[in-house]
Amino acid sequence: MSSTPILRRTLIWSAIAALVLAMIAGGIGFAVAGVNGLWSGLIGVLLSMVFLGVTAASILFANRWFGDPIYVQIFFAVVLGGWLLKIVIFIVAMLLIGGQPWVVPMILFLSIIAGVAVSLVVDAVVLMRMRLPNVSDIELPTTVEDES
Repeated sequence: MSSTPILRRTLIWSAIAALVLAMIAGGIGFAVAGVNGLWSGLIGVLLSMVFLGVTAASILFANRWFGDPIYVQIFFAVVLGGWLLKIVIFIVAMLLIGGQPWVVPMILFLSIIAGVAVSLVVDAVVLMRMRLPNVSDIELPTTVEDES
């Protein structure tokens, strides 16, 4: 698939950006609210990157069946399953983390927002720099030489 390199590069750059953002959010959280702020910032960045990485990872996984007669059905089933997984993870995470006494809600919220923003920037930069032809994944017929 021609989209596979784009998705892989997006995942790699997102992981690097997440590490940088985790250091920034953790540092700001620690400066504002001590150790509780540090953990809130780190968890917020982790949650946002997991949620955003699941979609790209599910598309990469689904692309393994490219060329299969039921590829479209498999693709959408895998991607929809990834979205449902994200919803379940989000609900469980908010139930487990939301009521903890060590969570600083504003730092958690802002670090999730920052993670989403960074991920969108990474996606935009990767897509602008990658070259993907308008028509891809096709094979043109070869020319037949005249045998006269």
